[in-house]
Amino acid sequence: MSALTCSRWVFVWGLFAWMGAAQAALFGDDEARKAILDLRQRVEQSNAAIKGLADENAQLRRALLDFQGQIDGLKSELSQSRGAQEQSMRTQAELARALSESQIRQKDLAQGVEDRLRRFDPVKVTLEGVEFMAEPAEKRDYDAAMETFRKGDFAAAQVALNAFIQRYRTSGYNDSALFWLGNAQYANKDYKESMANFQKLLKSAPTHPRASEAMLAVANVQIELKDLKGARKTMEELVKAYPASETAATARDRLTRLR
Repeated sequence: MSALTCSRWVFVWGLFAWMGAAQAALFGDDEARKAILDLRQRVEQSNAAIKGLADENAQLRRALLDFQGQIDGLKSELSQSRGAQEQSMRTQAELARALSESQIRQKDLAQGVEDRLRRFDPVKVTLEGVEFMAEPAEKRDYDAAMETFRKGDFAAAQVALNAFIQRYRTSGYNDSALFWLGNAQYANKDYKESMANFQKLLKSAPTHPRASEAMLAVANVQIELKDLKGARKTMEELVKAYPASETAATARDRLTRLR
């Protein structure tokens, strides 16, 4: 029982005692009894009212507690919602970063593939005034063989040029490769093979810029083989076939000495 309730009870009973004594003195026993009953009824009504207030207070307290529980629940849900939202935002950020990194990797991969494919794309080559398309590997192998020839390693150059012709049978380099292979073989005193390759060049490409030089080289081989008659005939054909060339002038000079 609260302090307020106790105070009320003290007051009521005090009032009851005072009024009972007063009325007993003034009106006698019957009136005093009636007054006591009336006062008791009022006290009971007051008690009922106090109890009702206490019940209402308890109900209000329960309602407040329930409301507070609802508030706490809403706070918890809101906190969870914020946590889920923050997690969702972090997840979205991570996904966006992963997507960006994936796009960068994909772009790098595509660029790498393109670069690798480009290394296999044919390139335009101009050699001895002739234009043609060549694969990068084809150009690389020819340049390497010619670098060996220019260094004076004719044995290695012969091997490299012969391997090139066998590997790239339809190459635009082949006519020039035959010419330089013949020269490498001539330097190695492999005269018969040298002459055979010069003649292949003359047969396959009689208008090649090196054709007149190839014909003069055939004549030189014939001289090395002591075939002077064949050498004269070859140089005479050279003068007729390529009269304006510097090689023709050289052939005319040599013909006067062979006679």
